[in-house]
Amino acid sequence: MTSINPESPLPSGSRATVSGKQEVRCAVRFPLSLPVVLATDSGEAPALTRNVSASGVLFSLEQALQVGMDVRFSMRMPHGVLGTPHDVLVHCTGRVVRCSKGHHEHLAAATIDEYRFAEQ
Repeated sequence: MTSINPESPLPSGSRATVSGKQEVRCAVRFPLSLPVVLATDSGEAPALTRNVSASGVLFSLEQALQVGMDVRFSMRMPHGVLGTPHDVLVHCTGRVVRCSKGHHEHLAAATIDEYRFAEQ
């Protein structure tokens, strides 16, 4: 990460952090609210996506997840977002990289390390 000048604009796809450092995002995030069930070694947890990118997902859920925990989930991606004639079911595996407590929910960010499209 590099230092930023508070008077210069941020490049597209990046945001400033509290520490004055620049965080560069590698993928466009789509604000999608999709129901999912997260499967972990500790069991299953229902969740709702807040945003989705090619490399990660932000989930809203009732319970906290451990950072570093492996997760598996499937999302039915809307055809309008993908530019396909039909919705597409995508099976994903990843790991939790951040978890925080919101007002009435927990927020967990996870990477998408692998994904595959379901046969339809």
